[in-house]
Amino acid sequence: MEFSELIKTATVESVLLSCVGLPPVRGTLCITSHHLLLSSCPGGDGQPGTVELWLLIRNVDAVEKRVQNLGWYQPPRTNDSPRDTRLAGSSGTITLRCKDLKVLQLEIPGMEECLNIASSIEALSSVDSVMMMYPFFYRPQDLRLEEGWHLFPLEQYFQQIAAQTSQWRLSDLNRDFTTCPTYPADVIVPAAVSDDTLRRAARFRQGGRFPVLSYYHPRNGTVMLRSSQPLTGPNRKRCPEDEVLLGTVLDEGERGFIIDTRSAQAAKQARMTGGGTEPKSSYPQWKRLHRPLERGRPLQESFIKLVEACNDASLSMDRWLSRLESCRWLSHVKAALSTACLAAQCLDREEASVLVHGAEGTDTTLLVTALAQVILDPGCRTVVGFQGLLEREWIEAGHPFHHRCARSAYSHARLKQEAPLFLLFLDCVWQLSRQFPFSLEFGESLLLALFDNAYASDYGTFLCNNEKERCLCKVKENTHSLWAWLNQPEEKKKYLNPLYSHNPLVIWPSVEPQSIQLWQGLFFRWIRPSQYLDEARAEMQRLVEGNEAPAKESAGSRLSRSLSDPAARTENER
Repeated sequence: MEFSELIKTATVESVLLSCVGLPPVRGTLCITSHHLLLSSCPGGDGQPGTVELWLLIRNVDAVEKRVQNLGWYQPPRTNDSPRDTRLAGSSGTITLRCKDLKVLQLEIPGMEECLNIASSIEALSSVDSVMMMYPFFYRPQDLRLEEGWHLFPLEQYFQQIAAQTSQWRLSDLNRDFTTCPTYPADVIVPAAVSDDTLRRAARFRQGGRFPVLSYYHPRNGTVMLRSSQPLTGPNRKRCPEDEVLLGTVLDEGERGFIIDTRSAQAAKQARMTGGGTEPKSSYPQWKRLHRPLERGRPLQESFIKLVEACNDASLSMDRWLSRLESCRWLSHVKAALSTACLAAQCLDREEASVLVHGAEGTDTTLLVTALAQVILDPGCRTVVGFQGLLEREWIEAGHPFHHRCARSAYSHARLKQEAPLFLLFLDCVWQLSRQFPFSLEFGESLLLALFDNAYASDYGTFLCNNEKERCLCKVKENTHSLWAWLNQPEEKKKYLNPLYSHNPLVIWPSVEPQSIQLWQGLFFRWIRPSQYLDEARAEMQRLVEGNEAPAKESAGSRLSRSLSDPAARTENER
């Protein structure tokens, strides 16, 4: 396929671009294979200089078009010319709803041009072939292809564990991805369990996702494992190797907890279709706890309803609160944080190991294990540590980004596999950063950048669904890593929290309904200006760099107050 085949009209003059919060811009619109560009002529219509729109077409979630036909007319005819009838003053409007929740409007002269532009954008934004996406063509001058791809090897994480205990080993049994197609080549497993036992246990778990180590708690030596559901089925099948694997994790007399992210009813129904749970008779040291977390279509619908409510400026206070409650997004945030706190509590306070799984083990399982580590481990609350956590617990662990982030909140052609699990995780991390404003080295801007890049990116980090697919597509050989870009000194500075102070303690968030707030920085990002918050952050950064500690504390108080109640900002604070 050639991109040129999908572009019906490449250039249109005198296009008016409108976006909430910015003045309209009139200029020339161009479509390339991966970008939509608009530039205004210097001095045109009294506008100073050149203004450009540079939109990655992959970021477009929905294209809405409206055309106007103002009538027909016949131009003057000479004796030899054929009769000619043309549209008089026809035009069209295209509304682009983006995956990052931005909404753009293009007024295009000419009905045919409008329809062609809309058709071209729809076709280009729907290209599903990974190797045709922009990261395979993007070549920035200041980055090398190999940069960033090997910053967080599992070997390095394992060495940190090996320095404290010899009970675990790094196994490469999945190096050819035949044992489990969605696991990475290397996994951390009990040292006393052979690879052959692991292979047999894998056949008893959905998709081959046998229990592997997710986190080792250095304070007491407890561990958090993750897997998929066991394939017990209606006949309650057993697997001695799986039982040995989980039994090896616990010493005699110890107990462990299995946190199942499905309801008890859903787990029971899964048994009728070949799935199921670990029966107590076969796993006597493990106690099962059901903490249902939504995923799939219900979570996607919740996301859609929330964005619709945020974009509706006509809502009264009562109607807004009703819409906010009915979408249930904040309930999903509360449930995710509560389940992560439960896992962390089992490890830190009960001193008991934990196995987390749902059905496939690629969605809510990773949400819980990753969040629990942010709560427990101060290393995961640094910029580099957080990137390593994402690499280990989301990307390499097999979260299907290509499927889950194929569409955002605006698409009219949603697929069954879409679900904003990663966005839910980022929202939960934002809740932690709001409740503990000094404990995370990074700020909201990093979370926003991660959301944007998960849905549409210049970089290959979030491409594909698992490591096997990335190897087949040669992603690491042919695209740039997002981490290489984020970790450039000047770029990294933008994402730092100026209030950060290392906190070695566990951070226990409040999950009371009053404590869970709407992430305005994301959901209202393109709807209302953030000038005052941006100025406050810039001022704090300046004060911190100047080592003015008292002023830093004052700025922190101002920011905390402004985040919780924007109306409370005084003119002095602004």
